[in-house]
Amino acid sequence: MAVTKIRKISSWTLLICSVITIVVLAMFYLGGSIDPSAEMEEPVYTGLLLNWMYVLAAITTVSTLIFAIWQFAGLLKIKPKSALLGLGAIILFILMLVICYSIGDPTPLPVLSADAQKHNVDFWLKITDMWIYSIYILTALTIIAILVGSLKKIFSKK
Repeated sequence: MAVTKIRKISSWTLLICSVITIVVLAMFYLGGSIDPSAEMEEPVYTGLLLNWMYVLAAITTVSTLIFAIWQFAGLLKIKPKSALLGLGAIILFILMLVICYSIGDPTPLPVLSADAQKHNVDFWLKITDMWIYSIYILTALTIIAILVGSLKKIFSKK
């Protein structure tokens, strides 16, 4: 009974978010531009698209945190060792982000426009490096996990 309810809620949520996203994308691509004669064309609904993406990112982040806390609390009662292992993974992820931030390069970049100068500061440069380095690390770990899992599966059959 509960699985059916969860499946219905998640299906409806996905359907509603998909419909809204399709409408926003249609408005963005078909809505025209602010000044068609400008050198760089700017669509009218750029702000709407960005705000919708922020809303989706916020909903995803908040729901992920809520469900992670919920799962941790449930596992802590049943299997405390598994719960602490999951908490250890989150701590390692945060530690990775801190290390990647600390090795980021704060050297200002030569910027083409005056608008970009506000983001050409130590904090944003280090944040950008942090995300780039963490993407490299997580991609490498994913590839390693795929290889190890595949090899383990191959050798366990023999």
